[in-house]
Amino acid sequence: MATSDLCVRHSREDGVCRITLDRPEALNALTPGMRDRLVALLDAASADPETRAVVLTGTGRAFCAGADLRGAAAGGERRTGDVARTLRLGAQRLIAAVLDCEKPVIAALNGTAAGLGAHLALACDLVLAAESARFIEVFVRRGLVPDGGGAYLLPRLVGPHRAKELMFLGDALGAADAERLGLVNRAVPDAELEDAALGWAARLAAGPTRALALTKQLVNASWDSDRAGAFAAEAAAQEINLTTEDAAEGLAAFVERRNPEFRGR
Repeated sequence: MATSDLCVRHSREDGVCRITLDRPEALNALTPGMRDRLVALLDAASADPETRAVVLTGTGRAFCAGADLRGAAAGGERRTGDVARTLRLGAQRLIAAVLDCEKPVIAALNGTAAGLGAHLALACDLVLAAESARFIEVFVRRGLVPDGGGAYLLPRLVGPHRAKELMFLGDALGAADAERLGLVNRAVPDAELEDAALGWAARLAAGPTRALALTKQLVNASWDSDRAGAFAAEAAAQEINLTTEDAAEGLAAFVERRNPEFRGR
C-alpha cells in the first residue's frame, strides 16, 4: 500500500464519504502523493451515485499545514514553465477537485489550516471549525506568493482589504474571528466538531443530490457571471433538475403534505 494511502484515510457510510488527513506528526502537510490521493478520492466521490456528501478533516493538532515544502528549496535547476506546470497539476488541481465535486463537501477543521491547507478549507462548500482551529495565510512568512487559488477564493469571501490584511501580514486568525468574517459557517467546541460535521453531512446525504449539485454550480459560477449569464445558467439548471426523480418526489410530497424521501436521483 502506498504511503499516501496510509496518510489519507477514507470510508463511506450512509451516503457520507469521510476523508481524513492522517499525518499528524507533520501537521498533515500534503506530500504530492497525498495531494493526488485527495484528488482521486474527490473525483470518485463526485462520480459515485452512492456518495451524497463528503466530510474532509484531519487528525492531531492541525487540519492541514499546507504543502510539504521539505526539499523544495534544494530542488534542481528550474526551467521556464516548471513552476506554473507544477501548480497547475498540483495545488490548483486539488482546489478544482473540491470546487468541481458534484457532492457537497464539508470541511471539519480540527486544528490549524495554513497555506494550501487554508485554501483547501475555503474551497469547501461548508466549513465547521473547532474553537481551537486557526487560519494562517503563511505564504508571506516564507517569502512566497499565495497559491492554490487563494487570491481567487479569499477576496470573494471577505473582500479585498481583509484578504490583503491576512495575506500581507500572515497573522493567525482564530475560529471565532473566522466565523465573524464569514470564512467558516460555525465555530463549535472541539469535542462537538465531529458530531456537528456528521450531522450536517447526514442532512445533505438525505437531500436532493442533483439539485444540490446544480445549486453548487450556480453559486460558484455566480462569482464570475454577469446577470444575463447567471439567469441563463439558472434557467438551464432548472430545466435539468425538473427531469430528476427527486424533483418529482419533492413536488408530490408538497401536494400530499408529507416529508419527501429523496434518493439522490
